[in-house]
Amino acid sequence: MTVRRLDHVSVVGEASVEGPWVDRVNGMKGVQADIVMMKTPDGHGQLELTRFRNPPLVALEPAIAPPNALGLRRVMFAVDSVDDTVAALGAHGAELVGEVAQYEDTYRLCYMRGPGGIIVALAQEL
Repeated sequence: MTVRRLDHVSVVGEASVEGPWVDRVNGMKGVQADIVMMKTPDGHGQLELTRFRNPPLVALEPAIAPPNALGLRRVMFAVDSVDDTVAALGAHGAELVGEVAQYEDTYRLCYMRGPGGIIVALAQEL
């Protein structure tokens, strides 16, 4: 796999998957999904993001869950500039959950909600 840099994220690989093995893994029939594997900033871990094209997405209740809802609702990324990242993600439909806030003289932080409802937390070390 070739590692490429994309807006502060190292993408290790991308693929579209479907077929009997994908159906078995997900416990559903007719699964079609796109996956992107990203390398963590420290270079030691990886994070896989999946977007399902089929079957149709199902509603989650409540649909727009707050940041403290039970379950995996958010993932945090260290970024070079919160403002630049907020602008870039906003251009793709993400919206701030609250406001960009500063924690002492250490971090600028915010939560953004993407079109799928997942919260992405951004942290800029000062």
